[in-house]
Amino acid sequence: MKKVAIFAIVLLMAIAGFAETLTIYTYSSFVSGIGNEIKPIFEKMYDCKINFVSMSSGSLVARLILEKSNPKADVVIGLSQSQIPEVLDQNLLIPYKPTNIASVVNKSFLIDPLYRVIPFDYGALAIDYSKSLKNPPKTFDDLLSSQYSHTLVIEDPRTSTTGLDFLLWTIAIYGDKWQDYWQKLMPTIKTVTSGWDTAFQMLENGEAKMMVSFATDEAYNYYYYKGSDIGVVIPNDEAYVMVEYAGIVKGTKHLSLAQKFIDFVLSKDFQSAVPLNQWMYPVTDVSLPQVFIEHAPVITKTVTIPMGEIKTSLSKWINEWTQIIIK
Repeated sequence: MKKVAIFAIVLLMAIAGFAETLTIYTYSSFVSGIGNEIKPIFEKMYDCKINFVSMSSGSLVARLILEKSNPKADVVIGLSQSQIPEVLDQNLLIPYKPTNIASVVNKSFLIDPLYRVIPFDYGALAIDYSKSLKNPPKTFDDLLSSQYSHTLVIEDPRTSTTGLDFLLWTIAIYGDKWQDYWQKLMPTIKTVTSGWDTAFQMLENGEAKMMVSFATDEAYNYYYYKGSDIGVVIPNDEAYVMVEYAGIVKGTKHLSLAQKFIDFVLSKDFQSAVPLNQWMYPVTDVSLPQVFIEHAPVITKTVTIPMGEIKTSLSKWINEWTQIIIK
């Protein structure tokens, strides 16, 4: 009788629509953007539900560490390459290699031989500026000019991957002298926001003249407003490229479904949705929208910091940055 009762309960749950639920940790603009587009596609494909849990991009790793002994997420998506050393060091994710990844993804993005992190988009950082600003800066040194006093909004590297990668960009440019540069940059900074969303809203609302953002933002404005009052500049013409990753959380209770989602991240449905939702570039060879071709700058030169150096020095760099900012 007990077996019959259990079977009846399971059958009733299935009839009532208790589908398997995949919990995904990510950041808010992912949920409101590409998340809205890909969620119904994946749910229909696998007769499941996606539960997005959003937080600041810089908080993703801390949340996974906090829940390490009792994970609540199945998948995390939106990790910057600057966060990957800590993610791997903390053993937060499990290996999974999508079957077609080697043939569809640029090898330079495949930074973990065990495939615990899978790239899904990338884009160059830039300084966005209001076109009402006369003579926008062209170099990092230009930003130090008094004419730009209290005009630049930056994101906090402790809570924002955009802010973190901007810090790393300046370190890549100035090396051991980066602290001196930030000391001189302080008069230019208008405010420090916790994330990209707030900073971009300030620029759009006219509350700020410049912000740290991405090189595709002018294309964004052309797409939505048929013209752009936002310009972008890549200081020194040396771009720092952010690559974003997804991975399966160690301890997931929905392993098969999580693997299917990682496969889906590299699918045409997902990758085609990247440009006009993430305003980043897809990691596969899907066609780009015309607005990207016409209004996003071509990146010819990049700078990087070795992953090993990030692993050993990141905490020290953030502490030193904090001491400069709070003085």
